Amino acid sequence: MKKSIIPALLILLTLPAVAQKRVQEIGIFLGGSYYTGDLNPNGHFNSLTKPAAGVAHRFSFNDRFTLRNAIYFGTIAGDDARSASFSQQQRNLSFKSRIYEFHSVAEFNFLEYEIGDEKRMFTPFMFAGVSAYNFSPKALLGNQWVGLQQLHTEAQSKPYKLTQIAIPFGAGIKTMLAERIGLVVEWGLRKTFTDYLDDVSTVYANPADIALYGGAAGLALADRSTSSDPISNIGRQRGNPRTKDWYSFAGVTLSFKLKEKEKRCSSYNY
Repeated sequence: MKKSIIPALLILLTLPAVAQKRVQEIGIFLGGSYYTGDLNPNGHFNSLTKPAAGVAHRFSFNDRFTLRNAIYFGTIAGDDARSASFSQQQRNLSFKSRIYEFHSVAEFNFLEYEIGDEKRMFTPFMFAGVSAYNFSPKALLGNQWVGLQQLHTEAQSKPYKLTQIAIPFGAGIKTMLAERIGLVVEWGLRKTFTDYLDDVSTVYANPADIALYGGAAGLALADRSTSSDPISNIGRQRGNPRTKDWYSFAGVTLSFKLKEKEKRCSSYNY
């Protein structure tokens, strides 16, 4: 994880060295969020994509480099019943989780860009950085959504952490709409370091061990397969521990350029 974070931090640290003209923007993000993992291995922008929103602040050091700090929130979900895979349908697991994220990323504009300048009113861009996010997978038990982490559905000796670090990166386009208004379209992936966004990772555990931690609710939600004999599933693959889960945000930001402070000549500044 440290090797992945270092390059992103280096980008952020080198931005002030190329500073020329500093411009600030505040924006509102609207779009969608989704995850890819054991319960949605290949699904980008499918029926499991949920609404997302957020706010962002951009600090442009010059026409090419921008530092973005933002808070995004959305929902991720997975459902074996919607899969075309027969083995997933038999497993019959599902979940949903809210995602709350704070990220700090460096944006690089391929073309010179500044809101209010008709000569620099469009550019593709890419971004990368670091984010902290919070999640909490839940599953439906009867008519109630139940948190899964505390149930130890795979008989984990220690619960996984619900607040973690991820590496966001992606690309998009920026375009000027008016003198102080711009539009940003982006798609960003988040590389996480957990396999438990969906509460699924390894094998079916012994029901006695699950009951020790999660009681009746843990037993009911750990194995929801269509098998008539849950005991026969012990030790069988429940998830794929060799790959980590990912989540994504995609959407548009309406960005407003903040009024620049007037610079006064020091000769008249008494």
